[in-house]
Amino acid sequence: MSLKIFLMPLVLLLSMVSLSSQATIDAYQFDDPEKEALYKKLVKELRCTVCQNQDIGDSNSGLAQDLRRKTYEMISAGKDEDYVLDYMSDRYGDFVLYRPRLQTNTILLWVGPFIILIVAVFFLLKFIRRSEEEAPLSEADRAAAEQLLERDE
Repeated sequence: MSLKIFLMPLVLLLSMVSLSSQATIDAYQFDDPEKEALYKKLVKELRCTVCQNQDIGDSNSGLAQDLRRKTYEMISAGKDEDYVLDYMSDRYGDFVLYRPRLQTNTILLWVGPFIILIVAVFFLLKFIRRSEEEAPLSEADRAAAEQLLERDE
């Protein structure tokens, strides 16, 4: 009997928590499927500046809700993707964009990984060549290797 008394408030509390978490989901109606698709695309491309590692579609913060509402309003008014991204970037900075534009201040973000890859490959090849030059095989080692290869045949 005491277990039921303990579980009932717990079940009630958990059901209230799950209902309140679903209450934050926005339900916007679109008159055009293309606008709805654009909205879904944009809420995945815009970063919540409060959460920083979530897009505004996944975030439940107040700012993300405001950004979703503003995005919906602009799309409903007939604004295109570039207009919405420019508006959000002008208002919140380039950080709000998951894919920052190629500009002089973001060139390192776009080119940096390729530079790091090229430098890493260069040093890897240099290391491999150096190890081959430092430890050449002696004639005895070469003969032993040939014997091992002939034995396996």
